[in-house]
Amino acid sequence: MNPLKVAIIGCGKIADGHVEQIRATGRGEVVAVCDREPLMAEQLAVRLGIPGQYTDAAKMLAETRPDVVHIATPPDSHLMLARLCFDAGCHVFMEKPFALTEAQSREIVDLAARAGKQVGVNYLYNYEVPGLALEPIIAKGELGEIVHLDTSYGYNLAGDYGLAVMTDPNHWVHRLPGKLFHNVLDHVLAKVVPFLGDEIETQVMAFRRRDPIGSPIVDAMHDELRFILKSGKVTVSGAVGAHGRPVAHHLTVVGTVDTVELDYTARTLVRRARWAQPSALGRLFPAWVQARQYAGNARRNLGLFRRYEYHYFQCMRVLLSRFYDSVQGSAPPPIPTAQILRVTRIIDQIVAGIAAAEPIDTASAQDQQTSADAGVAA
Repeated sequence: MNPLKVAIIGCGKIADGHVEQIRATGRGEVVAVCDREPLMAEQLAVRLGIPGQYTDAAKMLAETRPDVVHIATPPDSHLMLARLCFDAGCHVFMEKPFALTEAQSREIVDLAARAGKQVGVNYLYNYEVPGLALEPIIAKGELGEIVHLDTSYGYNLAGDYGLAVMTDPNHWVHRLPGKLFHNVLDHVLAKVVPFLGDEIETQVMAFRRRDPIGSPIVDAMHDELRFILKSGKVTVSGAVGAHGRPVAHHLTVVGTVDTVELDYTARTLVRRARWAQPSALGRLFPAWVQARQYAGNARRNLGLFRRYEYHYFQCMRVLLSRFYDSVQGSAPPPIPTAQILRVTRIIDQIVAGIAAAEPIDTASAQDQQTSADAGVAA
């Protein structure tokens, strides 16, 4: 098939990853980038050799006529930009969060359906090495019925992305209803929603563990979240945190027959050890069984490394290849829209749970906004 013409709206840091992996798939040619800040569009286009650079998305769509548009802007702009792209006859691949709310997500999905176009989202960790290893295990029913999932995601506030949020009260993350959690919950929830139905009960606890720094806007942001979900006979326990070390990214899937543990940072999947032999002798074997599994993971990962399939964003490369398959009509969408909507619904519920647990002090909120406005004016 001819390469797809691809354009990118939003030229922040994540846009580099999109350009690299679009090219790595061998399926797309990046013809233009767009950002309302001219310097952002220029730096991306010049550094990565992209022919078109724009500050007006409508003009870019009209002049370059891309097949697919990757939207990598803050989520409060996603609905407007998606409508613009679908009206121009483009498929859309969305950076997470998919939209600001479930209602906006449903509108985007409806717009795609009416336009007859595909819409995807960058739930890349579903396509990490352990996520891909989990696919055949689930398809073959090797775990039995799913009983429970435990998921955790760590966030380093001293890292590049974390520092941007912590040092800038005007950063777009502070505008999100769920603030920091709103921006990372997709990574946690996208992995568990395939096992859940549409009716989901939610319990939430959130708090700020770090010391205040004196900025009302930044200090209002929680950094530790715990939640429990229940859907039919399946439960989920989840944690998002900024303080645990090493920074965690785990998923445990508990079934009636077997249990697997996935580590997305180490790119491993192991079955939980069984204690099958009697007495103290039985306690000797599980560690060796686990060690053998980890050795097998290491050999597989080394093979991927040798084949140049172990890149940091290799998971995005796999996802994009599957999404482009759906665009070109050879496969169904890799992320069903029902799962996208389920993620945004749970985020809405978690955000509502946080708000319900902590009644808003209207006077304090107004003081915070006044301080922020004064800072912008200064």
